[in-house]
Amino acid sequence: MDKVFPTVVVGILIVLVLVGMYFGWRARQKRQAYLVGTLPVPGDIGTELFASELLYVATTIANEPLNRVAVSGLGYRARASVVVATGGIVLDLAGEPEAFIPAEKVIGVGRANWTIDRVVENGGLVVVNWMLGETSVDSYLRLVEPPDPSELIAAIQQIVVGAADQEGAL
Repeated sequence: MDKVFPTVVVGILIVLVLVGMYFGWRARQKRQAYLVGTLPVPGDIGTELFASELLYVATTIANEPLNRVAVSGLGYRARASVVVATGGIVLDLAGEPEAFIPAEKVIGVGRANWTIDRVVENGGLVVVNWMLGETSVDSYLRLVEPPDPSELIAAIQQIVVGAADQEGAL
């Protein structure tokens, strides 16, 4: 009988924490309601430059690696596949519709060591900077095989340069 009271108190605390998390996530979604959704994948994405399975870690507001984007199916960590093509990047996150990032919306690519709830070895994350509507965001990806993301980074750099060349031609 002396263990019932502490067990009930701990149970109530756990429920309160879960309820607080739920309402916190809903508040974040409301604060980010101005963000537009990701685009559906078009019929022709161009020539495929790179494809791989990977871990999708997070999408954050650019230069704010602790400010997770909670809309457009980008809010949760997931197993994913990525296809980089001349027309853009296709992210297929488990449990979410495919997301398309047009090449002209990709601003840059680099490496990172950490974001929100993930810390890895030096340069273990690939960070793709792109425009979600009018907002600059960073998406963090982690390759499973091969562990060296050089090919992925090179493919994304190729479409960034290609998009910049097309804008210059206009």
